[in-house]
Amino acid sequence: MKRPPNVGLRRWLSAAVAVLLTGCALVASSTAPAAATPAAARAAASGVGATVPFTSFEGEAGTLAGGATVVSLTSPPTTQYSSAAVEASGHAYVQLTGTGQSVQWTNTTGAPISAVNLRESIPDSATGGGTTATLDLYVDGTFRQALNLNSRQSWFYESSSDYNGSSQNPADGNPRQYFDESHTFITGAPIAPGSTLTLQKDAANTAAFYYIDVIDVEKPPAPIAQPANSLSITDCGAVADDTPTNGSADSGAVDSTAAIQNCINQAQTQKKVLWIPAGTFYLKGTAGLSAQGITIAGAGVWYSTIYRDVPLPNNVGLAALFDLTSCVVQDFHLDSDATSRATVDGGGGAMDTSGSNWVANDIWSQHVESGFWASGTGGTVENSRLTAIWADGINLNNVSLNNSVGSNLTATNNFVRSTGDDGMAINSVNYNTDANGNKTYYTPMSHITMTHNTVIAPWGGKGIGIYGGSNQDVEYNYIADTARYIGLGAGRFGVNGNDLLTATVNGNVIVRSGGNGYSQGQPALQIGNGGDGQNVGVVDHVTATNNTVVNALYDGIGFSTSTNTLLQNNTVTAPWRNGIVIAPPFYPAPTGSAAITGNTVTGLGSGMSPFLNNSSGFTATASGNSWQGGSPEGPYGGSAAAVPGVVQAENYDTGGQGVGYDVTSVNGTANGYRSDGVDLETTTDTGGGYDLGWTTGGQWFRYTVSVATAGTYTVGMRVAAPGAVTDALHLSDAAGTNLSGNIDTPATGGWQNWGTVTSQVTLPAGQQVLTVNEDNGGWNVNSLQFAAAGSVSTNLAAGRPTAESSQTDVYASSNVTDGNQNSYWESTNNVFPQWVQVDLGSSQSVSRVVLQLPATWGARDQTLSLLGSTDGSTFTTVQPSADYTFTPSADNTVTITFPATSQRYWRVGITANTGWPAGQISEFQIWNQ
Repeated sequence: MKRPPNVGLRRWLSAAVAVLLTGCALVASSTAPAAATPAAARAAASGVGATVPFTSFEGEAGTLAGGATVVSLTSPPTTQYSSAAVEASGHAYVQLTGTGQSVQWTNTTGAPISAVNLRESIPDSATGGGTTATLDLYVDGTFRQALNLNSRQSWFYESSSDYNGSSQNPADGNPRQYFDESHTFITGAPIAPGSTLTLQKDAANTAAFYYIDVIDVEKPPAPIAQPANSLSITDCGAVADDTPTNGSADSGAVDSTAAIQNCINQAQTQKKVLWIPAGTFYLKGTAGLSAQGITIAGAGVWYSTIYRDVPLPNNVGLAALFDLTSCVVQDFHLDSDATSRATVDGGGGAMDTSGSNWVANDIWSQHVESGFWASGTGGTVENSRLTAIWADGINLNNVSLNNSVGSNLTATNNFVRSTGDDGMAINSVNYNTDANGNKTYYTPMSHITMTHNTVIAPWGGKGIGIYGGSNQDVEYNYIADTARYIGLGAGRFGVNGNDLLTATVNGNVIVRSGGNGYSQGQPALQIGNGGDGQNVGVVDHVTATNNTVVNALYDGIGFSTSTNTLLQNNTVTAPWRNGIVIAPPFYPAPTGSAAITGNTVTGLGSGMSPFLNNSSGFTATASGNSWQGGSPEGPYGGSAAAVPGVVQAENYDTGGQGVGYDVTSVNGTANGYRSDGVDLETTTDTGGGYDLGWTTGGQWFRYTVSVATAGTYTVGMRVAAPGAVTDALHLSDAAGTNLSGNIDTPATGGWQNWGTVTSQVTLPAGQQVLTVNEDNGGWNVNSLQFAAAGSVSTNLAAGRPTAESSQTDVYASSNVTDGNQNSYWESTNNVFPQWVQVDLGSSQSVSRVVLQLPATWGARDQTLSLLGSTDGSTFTTVQPSADYTFTPSADNTVTITFPATSQRYWRVGITANTGWPAGQISEFQIWNQ
């Protein structure tokens, strides 16, 4: 839904929004995955989505303890109603329901963490209106602080007679809008790299449940100093109130509205910058602030806040917090006590903007009706954060502040999460009608650019909506986890919207999108005029190229009535329904035309089609697509391999060269197993069967898998190699994202001498395609065993490369990872300290080290310390120096346990040995639990 211009009370366009939701299949599990980089961050690293100053750790990627479980969406929603899983990022979350349950992450950011932002849910009150509770934060296992949480600004209820509304009465039906976001600084010292942070439900934490979706961690820079030639709002009488709001206003706060407006007026007259210092400054009542042609700057989004306190219930029309004409705004935070987008609940916009060459940079908006409602010419929204927004995040239009123009506007490098309507929209309005039936017409929008933005988990609208105009450009955005609606739509908005005449939609990644609002099962990417309940108007010359659609909840790409569309070189992977569909349900296409060329559809479920044209009047010219002329990709044997479970290397997907695999030469001796037994040979590894060999840099093999539960999995790869290979391979998803990091293979001694190398990957639930990428040749692989991280105890050091401070004779450090207790490393005699080291290839969570000497040796004490490093140069102490006794009665084995920590390089330091004047170790085992 879109907001019309300010005419009396803000009213919403009456066109029914065909948004979607879910009555979803949920799975509760007790998996215990470890922290991992989320897909959005990986996409940004590859040039798609926003580059942000924080790192997001998904709940389902944390390490669980005490009986905590993951809940995830595992099949398409079957009703129009919502669930916490379908509204969660990653379509999964962790639930803490009992005392002692927890989720933990390791600080793998490489920098200290001094502030966190948590997206979570706690219960509503029995009659609505919300509750408050705390949740305890631990650092390295030690209690650090209680986080203040609330549900005052979440929880709506709906039924078929009141669907998609804002009722806050639990008696009114099915719940939705589960999650809110709250942020705070860490008390005490920042959380160091390699340290752990844990959220735990203790006896003092009284909420019946805590749903943990995602935690953003960062180290905000110091507050920005007041700039030269500026007026501080405190000089005009504004008064800060820093009592935490926690979902509602401080009744004792001073109203600074008049003081700030007075300061704005002075800044305009004196041509100065308006300065908002650190602190929370209240606007009480329904009035907003208005400025023209000035710069408004703050000390940073973590320090300077303008907070709107509207007495509720409210029956007066609300201006935005800021009405801005040709202004520059930067470096501050906006918030309010609104409990929905409705006027009665205090729903008002954050910034209504127009004019020319305006800029909004590094603004963080929360709990407002819309983040940016902006028109004019030459304006830019950039580097901004919009989280927990009641309606649209960023709406670029031609009607804001009674303007009639929207051209050459840009939104770039913004992060948008949890919006009650579209995350971002290009909203070209043709006309609006007043109460007397009079129409006001507007100039069609043109040359609007949305690039490199991240939009996650809109619970009441599209990820990005293109509604009319010409020469619109939407490229390299990351869109994920829509709850009710389309991920990215190119069309027109209703009967009073402009036709869409030209648009470029290129290079976007759309993940786990679509939804079942109004029981419509809508596609992840949609092109045509059938949106928002109105199948009217022209949609012409949309060019959609190089987009990636992964794990669509229903169809991957859908067409309604549209002409001259070019759909080229797009990839649709593992949709839960069909690949590309003309006239899918509720999106009629009685006429239209499109060239559909060079597209790839893979990972289809049983009975689903890569391409369907359900319209006799829509002309689709299809050529060079994956489903034409060759075999389609599919799981070998017809069924996706189960995860957790074993994926056999020989069971790569069907489809042949360029589809199921890509090789530079055809080798192998196993055509008796499968007719295209490329690079396969009989293996002597345990269990027999076939292995995959003839590895060569640049080759790849694809595998369709079905993941039972979203989370982080340890992958144990059975490999054989005469010599060690650096950066041998990596695992990627359908979007090409490197999931595992670069994996080295150790020297196992021969092509059929087998060992296990491990890595970790974070996977969403459901069917998807994984690729084994051969980055450098010289190794064989027999199988990949996926296990929930922490559920299988694994010696991560087996076969891994080693180093040492020194060695005597033939007693090299490589002996400590060869699996043979009788071979050993020995340092130079009569010189201490000494050390021996193992490189795991990537940082992995470890909680136990086992050291051995040959079982036949006599007893001795060694003085040992245990150190870890993420880069191989800077080491931190994991266990301080102490005496450890090796005795034949205990198999000359010493076990060292400690709180789980994530390191790549592990080193044992030795300063004394009562049995021999040197350091000695035969086996250095490093265990994940």
